[in-house]
Amino acid sequence: MNKTVIIIPSRLKAKRLENKPLKLINNKEMILHVYEAATKSKSGEVYVATPDEEIIKVVKKFGGNAIKTLDSHETGTDRVFEVFENVLKKQPKLIVNLQGDMPNIEPKAISNLVNYMKKNQCDIATLAALLHSDHVYDPNVVKVFTKHIPQNKIKEAIKESTFSPVSDFDRGITTGHNDYGYHHIGIYGFTDKALIKYVNLKRSKLELERDLEQMRALENKMKIHVGYTESSPLSVDTEEDLIEIRKIMKK
Repeated sequence: MNKTVIIIPSRLKAKRLENKPLKLINNKEMILHVYEAATKSKSGEVYVATPDEEIIKVVKKFGGNAIKTLDSHETGTDRVFEVFENVLKKQPKLIVNLQGDMPNIEPKAISNLVNYMKKNQCDIATLAALLHSDHVYDPNVVKVFTKHIPQNKIKEAIKESTFSPVSDFDRGITTGHNDYGYHHIGIYGFTDKALIKYVNLKRSKLELERDLEQMRALENKMKIHVGYTESSPLSVDTEEDLIEIRKIMKK
């Protein structure tokens, strides 16, 4: 088995946009755009983890791998862990949790994260992009806080695969942060040991308050590093987001 695996947790139930994974973009379901990007990254085997038969049928018809999971999971990472533990028998050493609502994520961004984790010591790695002024106060755009890299140095940081320690995640920008806020991209690379540790931790105070599961790792002193990507893939959460992503990806 490949030492790296990409698992895309997906379900039809959503707080703001029902049946989100099966919404069509360019006549292709959203989940398939994400699956295709993961496959094109050539980083490892790709699986969709879902409790919904409708999603499984769509992915398998596309020729992809889809695994039926429990419907009771509280977070996407719990769903990823079920596949890692029960189906893959904890064999992969690097597990990528890729959110299924980013249809325009670039394959290169995924492979950059994987390559960084193969060469460096951290529990979890994730990605970020420059924060657009329109998104500063948008709670649907999660911010990750780390050391500031000047805008004219971002391309160099991407080229050199520069990653920095994360100090915080939040849905807003407040004066309480000493570090710089970037647009957080919904992808996480875990070492096998880090994933096992993470899912066995209790849900944390800030995780529940902010509705951000990555806070569980930070509050338990796990090391999260963040790298940079030029593009900000749109995380589709609302009907307005769906309209926007269809415009962005229109051929």
